[in-house]
Amino acid sequence: MPTTGTSTVSVVTTILLLLFLTTITTTTTSTPILGLDSFLSHHSHLDPHATNDTFLSLSSALKKSLSSTLRPPPTTSSLLSLQITSPIHIKLVGPSSSFPSSSPHLLHSFLSAALSSDHFHVITPFLHSHRLSLTHSPSFDVSLSSSSLSSTLFNTIKSQIASTPAPLRSNLISISYSQIDTIIKQDYEKEKPLHGVYIYLLNLGSQSKPYAYRYTETDSSLGVTKCSGSIWTGKNRYLWIDLGAGPVDYGPALSGDGVLPKGEFHPLTAVHGRVKSQKGLLADMASLIWSAYKVLLLPSLRIPVGFENQLVVQFIHVHGVEKDYKGLDFSEIEKSFVDGGKDSGLLFGDQELRFKKYDVDMGECSICSFAISLATTSYTSRYLFENYTLIVSEYLDSKRLHQTLSESQDEIRRLAGLPEEDFGRVLPVYVFDLDVNSILLLDRYHQSVAFKDMVIGVRTKNTQTVSDYSCNGRHVFTQTRELERPLVGSILQSMWGVSPTHLVWSAQHNSTIVDYTWSVGHTPFGPFSELSSLSFIQKDAARRNVLLTSLNYTITSAIDVLESIAAHGGERKLLPHNQLAEFIQRWNLFKYKIDKVVSSLSHLDFEMGLYYLRSSDHDLYAIHSLVYHASQDMEASLVCFEDPPFPWPSFLMSVGIFFVLMYAYSQRDKLFSNKRKQF
Repeated sequence: MPTTGTSTVSVVTTILLLLFLTTITTTTTSTPILGLDSFLSHHSHLDPHATNDTFLSLSSALKKSLSSTLRPPPTTSSLLSLQITSPIHIKLVGPSSSFPSSSPHLLHSFLSAALSSDHFHVITPFLHSHRLSLTHSPSFDVSLSSSSLSSTLFNTIKSQIASTPAPLRSNLISISYSQIDTIIKQDYEKEKPLHGVYIYLLNLGSQSKPYAYRYTETDSSLGVTKCSGSIWTGKNRYLWIDLGAGPVDYGPALSGDGVLPKGEFHPLTAVHGRVKSQKGLLADMASLIWSAYKVLLLPSLRIPVGFENQLVVQFIHVHGVEKDYKGLDFSEIEKSFVDGGKDSGLLFGDQELRFKKYDVDMGECSICSFAISLATTSYTSRYLFENYTLIVSEYLDSKRLHQTLSESQDEIRRLAGLPEEDFGRVLPVYVFDLDVNSILLLDRYHQSVAFKDMVIGVRTKNTQTVSDYSCNGRHVFTQTRELERPLVGSILQSMWGVSPTHLVWSAQHNSTIVDYTWSVGHTPFGPFSELSSLSFIQKDAARRNVLLTSLNYTITSAIDVLESIAAHGGERKLLPHNQLAEFIQRWNLFKYKIDKVVSSLSHLDFEMGLYYLRSSDHDLYAIHSLVYHASQDMEASLVCFEDPPFPWPSFLMSVGIFFVLMYAYSQRDKLFSNKRKQF
């Protein structure tokens, strides 16, 4: 019994010791500062623009907590390990035959097996690196939806199929997405509180006829191809994928990357074709969710974009004698961005977006005619009629046109009467309305092209052409007079750095990957979309890109300060005692605010993220000033060493050897003379 009691006491002691060590470790890594969170939250209401330095208003108790030795020391690793966690809620919608009770656990295990963190990337960086300092990782939550939602959706699709006449040129019946989206939106709004993004996976069972969703009021015709799909992204933070719709196929018609093939080889068409096991089906769904996460939910940045209060879009319409605004309604383009006003989800609270329109007569703008003629080039295509025939076609080189317009901006501004914009970010949008009857596209395929400093669009008198893309077995016709949707997509790229839904940067391939899986439905990008309105994908990406660019710059600047401190021997050698205390307090407050920025990005609270980022600039500036003045005040100290004693022993030995050699040399005749033999 005593032995048992002793062992029990030792076990309890060990457990308490482990708990103590765990507490110490936790405190060392992330010590909470009591009162600081409420202090900063209070100041965010008093000073939402963070114009004042919060450090100056801190109480002595908070400053003492910030200077605690239990806080982690300033290191670059603490800045390079920042990670944004994105909560994603997956709802499986379907009968028990499609999604058994074990489906959520099994799907979550597949998603967790592939779970990894990755850096944010920029497709076209201003510097050489495509990688930002921050990493991101998803947090998945999988659940089954109610049976009532499944039955309601199934019956709605069934009634639409019954009321829709069979198409003549396709085996897919096109039904409207709107009724399905209304039902799913109502279910989404019941989720309280709303955190993260909701993905609805629909597997409702087979219908009497194959179907797909159309995204406009009209259907396809002989001269117009409407691309039907099976996905939709809402204006709120939800998207749904109907696995039973289709199978659909779209992508490059002849050659190229990013095609969504018809059949069972793509996860989007996993339920079609051969019957798969439950594990095989859920594995395909996990792959589909990962693709949506990388391409839609946290996409690559097109270009880095900083924060500006004033955003100005200047439409510069270069036209001929006649003006035709059909297909080029600038008010409709503006409506796509300002729909909802301040609540549109595209701008921050104190940002202002303005659109201005200017006209330039092509006959009076010689530099415009010169730019078009200089950028016009040709290519040769081979077609098989009765025999192979070579046809020469023309197109505009966008890079050459961009260079000419950049070099002649002052002249064009004078002709258009553009005023000087002193503040904010100004994006000129050049729209060339050419009086020619031939087809003239940018880089052979595009109606508009986005650059970091301008957008270029072009159209001619020609109304349509057959593109190099196909959708559900039919070639896609490009309506060359319709410029509204292409211009919306290009403005998103240039002004907010929003990547098209078919482009993503791959660090493994060290190149841009093309994937048209998500390029149908509610997106202004790509050749398969017909809509100019924006979903939550583009709106969230616009504000997130601004914060990511600014936060990456802040982290890089802070790392430069730490490297400068390390080069001077560390903060304790560089800074005097009184400045060292302020430096530690400033650094801990700066790091606390940066952690709050990352937390706000994880919760999709971009306004609070911007506040904490602005507020951290005051602390970073103060840290820069402390280090700069301390390095300037450092006095170089010279330590004088005594000369070593004169090496008398070696000197005397050398002199002795020298005299011996000299004596031997002077007596050489006597020492080395030949002695004669005497008789």
